[in-house]
Amino acid sequence: MNNHKCSTLYKKPRGRTRILQCIYVVGFMDLFGVSMIIPLLSHHVKALGASPTVAGIVGSTYGVLQLFSSTIVGSWSDVVGRRQSLLTCLLLSAFGYGLLGMSTSIALFVLSRIPVGLFKHSLSICRALLSDLVSEAERPLVMGHFNAASSVGFILGPVVGGYLTEHEGGFYTSAFACAAIFLINAGLVRLLPWGDIRHHCDGANNSSKAVANGCSRKKRGPAGTEPGPARARGPPEPVWSQLSSVGSRIRMVASSDMWDLLLVRLLMAVAIMLYYGNFSLAMEERFALKPKTTGYLISYSSTLGALAGFLVGPVTQLYGNDMAALLLHSTLLTCLLIWLYAAAQGVWQVLLTSTFFAISTTVGRTGITELELRRGGARASGTLIGAGQSVTAVGRVLAPLLSGVTQEVSPCGPPALGALLALVAVGVLLVRIPKWNKTGTAKMATKIE
Repeated sequence: MNNHKCSTLYKKPRGRTRILQCIYVVGFMDLFGVSMIIPLLSHHVKALGASPTVAGIVGSTYGVLQLFSSTIVGSWSDVVGRRQSLLTCLLLSAFGYGLLGMSTSIALFVLSRIPVGLFKHSLSICRALLSDLVSEAERPLVMGHFNAASSVGFILGPVVGGYLTEHEGGFYTSAFACAAIFLINAGLVRLLPWGDIRHHCDGANNSSKAVANGCSRKKRGPAGTEPGPARARGPPEPVWSQLSSVGSRIRMVASSDMWDLLLVRLLMAVAIMLYYGNFSLAMEERFALKPKTTGYLISYSSTLGALAGFLVGPVTQLYGNDMAALLLHSTLLTCLLIWLYAAAQGVWQVLLTSTFFAISTTVGRTGITELELRRGGARASGTLIGAGQSVTAVGRVLAPLLSGVTQEVSPCGPPALGALLALVAVGVLLVRIPKWNKTGTAKMATKIE
């Protein structure tokens, strides 16, 4: 009876579908607002009088803060629940972008980046919330749709931001518009039917499958609370207890045998950033393409990346939900495509590689997140997703440095190095996947016995 009750929970009832759609809208608006601002930041800080060196240091502030805060905020969302953490991140991000809209000096510009760098983790918390709401089999499909919705926002945002910038005070208008979008997002999150969300997660507690999928929140944490979205309303947990719970979850992930997945994530993040890092300059030096034409090529690739999000579910079903094999093949394809781009002799070859590169990276990104959740346990989904974002932030710090050094050798240097790093990631997967499968088989045998 309980198994039947849980199975009907995942047949996409109308209420849960509306919840998922609302989360997709939050993801779309999030990246829509952010992408309005990102292309304008370097121009604005230089207009404030910053030298190129100072502008580079200021620009790295966000990445450094994200490096240290991603895992902490993700773990905090496991402790206090998705609702409170998501609302906090959205409101403080809105505050940061509001400050950015008033930044008439370099000091205020840097100050405005601090709350955004520390709390702009709304997308990670949304992914953790989606992981709580759906079964393991559905998760790649839902994550793919969420990534697609977010990517569409990232494509449309620069268009609106560029239009606003053409008017007087356009940067400040864009920053305030971004802050307003985050406030609207906070209002949308506030209006979500959190009672239904708790119902979906609590209703699955009767099944061991649901417990494995992370819907169970009945087991009390160190402070006697029920973390995650299914946490019952009550007095807030003391700050010191929250910090203790966050620390214990981070130590759990740090001591787990997940170094291989995190290493693959780092290698692929750097490889992909090396591919894109000097793309415009390389197209100009190698093929004499004008920036306008290169922009069309980048937009084409970004659009395909967004559409590829809808392919994740069917591809996962094609692989029989074998995410390890899917990750291996997508990583191998990405490695091959980066190498073909580095060795391309004509623009048509670049166009061909860009077409499949957008698809392989989208599928690979979803695949590695899914493997992290399966191996680390969905009860700590916020901590796991946050740790993955911290690793990606390390890649954002390393990639520009490596790109600059290899660019001195050749315009093809950055993608060539990226192909080499991707090849190392393939090697790690070939060595470690048999061990993952053996461990998974042993765990399954134990459950059957």
